[in-house]
Amino acid sequence: MAVIAALTGLTPAASAASAAPSGTTAAAKAPAGLARVSGQARVFYAYSPHDDIRFSVDAKAAPFSRPVGGLPQGMPTDARGTVTIYHWSPAKKQGRRAEAAVDCLATGGDTATLSAVVTKSEDPEEIGDRLGFSVKSGGPGRGRFGFSWAVSNVDVVDGKAVFPHVGTCMAPAPFASVTKGGFKVTHAELPPLPAGWGKQQADGAGAR
Repeated sequence: MAVIAALTGLTPAASAASAAPSGTTAAAKAPAGLARVSGQARVFYAYSPHDDIRFSVDAKAAPFSRPVGGLPQGMPTDARGTVTIYHWSPAKKQGRRAEAAVDCLATGGDTATLSAVVTKSEDPEEIGDRLGFSVKSGGPGRGRFGFSWAVSNVDVVDGKAVFPHVGTCMAPAPFASVTKGGFKVTHAELPPLPAGWGKQQADGAGAR
């Protein structure tokens, strides 16, 4: 994985997370009162202290907008938007960039977790991978950011460390400090479940 593996030496798992389903519906523009994360920043990653690592996030909650098999009404944490990843290595004199489509967002005060599926990358094998991110509001000295492939979410397969599947909204704590720019987390409580949503879950469990 060109962009992702540049931050660690781990090997991607053989089965990557699938891309967003083709039946995903486009939600209307998120009205006031829904969760949102926005901003862009350079972060300090302890294991690549001299590298220029930047993230840009524009994520908006879009509850119950992504129907899939077994979840015909979607999830309360459904979301849309874009995450952009940029990594410049002065040692290698090489820069890489990737973009991912947001599919989940959950907030808690000034922090949030979100996930996004890679849609653009220099490495074709990276397309379709779901990545997890965490955000803490603020700029330098206060804001923080985390990403799933750096210091967490590792498994061992045949004796080798690999990246396992990342579920929606799954991300580590925001371990990397913001050094330039910043993020804003707009918190919102989880929305009410639509009528019949719990019955769908029970029916789906019985079908298994």
